[in-house]
Amino acid sequence: MDPFASAVRLAGAIRARDLSPTEVVTAYLDRIGRFDPELNAIIWRDDEGVLAAARAAERALTSGDRIGPFHGVPLPVKDVTSVAGQPNTMGSRGVSDAPRAVSDLVVDRLLDAGFILMGRSNTAEMGTLPATENARYGPTANPWDLTRSPAGSSGGAAAAVAAGMAPVAHGNDGGGSLRMPASACGLVGLKPSRARIPQRVQSWWEYCTTEGVITRHVEDTAAILDALCAPDPLAWFQAPAPGRPYATEPGRPAGRLRVGLLLDAPTALPVDPECVSAALAAAALLEELGHDVFPVTPFLLSPRGAHAYVETVIPTSLHVHPFDDPRLAEPYNRHRWERVRDIDAGRYAQAVALLQTESRQVVAQWRRDFDVLLTPTMAAPPPRLGAVREDANRHPGTAMPSALAMVSFTTVASVTGLPAISLPVHTAADGLPIGAQLIGAPFDEATLIRLAAALEELTGWPAARPPRYS
Repeated sequence: MDPFASAVRLAGAIRARDLSPTEVVTAYLDRIGRFDPELNAIIWRDDEGVLAAARAAERALTSGDRIGPFHGVPLPVKDVTSVAGQPNTMGSRGVSDAPRAVSDLVVDRLLDAGFILMGRSNTAEMGTLPATENARYGPTANPWDLTRSPAGSSGGAAAAVAAGMAPVAHGNDGGGSLRMPASACGLVGLKPSRARIPQRVQSWWEYCTTEGVITRHVEDTAAILDALCAPDPLAWFQAPAPGRPYATEPGRPAGRLRVGLLLDAPTALPVDPECVSAALAAAALLEELGHDVFPVTPFLLSPRGAHAYVETVIPTSLHVHPFDDPRLAEPYNRHRWERVRDIDAGRYAQAVALLQTESRQVVAQWRRDFDVLLTPTMAAPPPRLGAVREDANRHPGTAMPSALAMVSFTTVASVTGLPAISLPVHTAADGLPIGAQLIGAPFDEATLIRLAAALEELTGWPAARPPRYS
């Protein structure tokens, strides 16, 4: 079994009885046992439960029970997401490890699709830092360079997929937390549109966070989105239904698109030349595919709007799923937790109103000035392991450049609800993968998937594997 095969192909081999769920699960558990001690990507395991689920999946195959499209394929869940019967510490010493009673909706969708839940992946505490390092479990290393971060906050998920310890991994994104780790680890990270994947509670201001997966293959990104995006009649918000299954989009012509190219960071921070090279590499490939690529200077939130999100919305979000003991939280999150006492309801309402108003200005540029926006995913390569958390804890009241450089290009899609994807189109001189980001028009994941599949075919990025784990 190829541990770097797509989940779609593994599921097909299971249905054809060429592989059994137990064989697949055992292969990945073996790789976790061999490689995770130096990566620290999987912070909670229940191997006996995983193997029992694999045997149950085998029985379902032989008994003719209804099976999902990913029947028997294993997948780790990020440790900010609840699974009934498992702990969910949110990467924090300030949260109990008592088993949760209820699963989040995305977990129900994953189980309905046939996935076998295979452990819990490391994250930043409460998912609020763009690097995967915390006091409870320690840092996760980047499989391409063990001295570097896999970014965050879904860095455990990305490290697991990059090292071939899982075919795909669950994650979520409220400011770049799927896209940044995908960029840092040479993978594909799609942040779906607002309300595309139902959630029980919409934190970070009504759907700024969204669920998703980190993958190596675009076909997995598309097919898993189909499995997760069925409408939820109980939800406050509903994304428009796609015109056809996302799994049918790879290979479809995208037409001749107007691609706006943005190389300057909205935060005004300098952009590393390797990150610029990633965006330029994607631009050249898109031109080769027949699209029109041209520089743009779009409006992407005012400084006041960005400040409202970072300093008002994100701190108050810590109270949606509160600490059991805030005294044990990381200093940077404890500072945010305590700051909420100074944020009254009126100020929060004003922040949300400002973000809604500015979002309309941002979103209006798509299909008017350009069809897709192309940027570097991050303004800096993956940072030194531990550097982002150290900066955040040393200066909890200040947004430090080590973190701002990582979220410079990604946050706007989260605030506006636009779909966005990071693609592994460039390798730096030191061998680290560097991603480029495409931001699509409202609810237009289909175009991003078509473009991503075309770029994957041109570059062959699924064949790129960290030498240490290939």
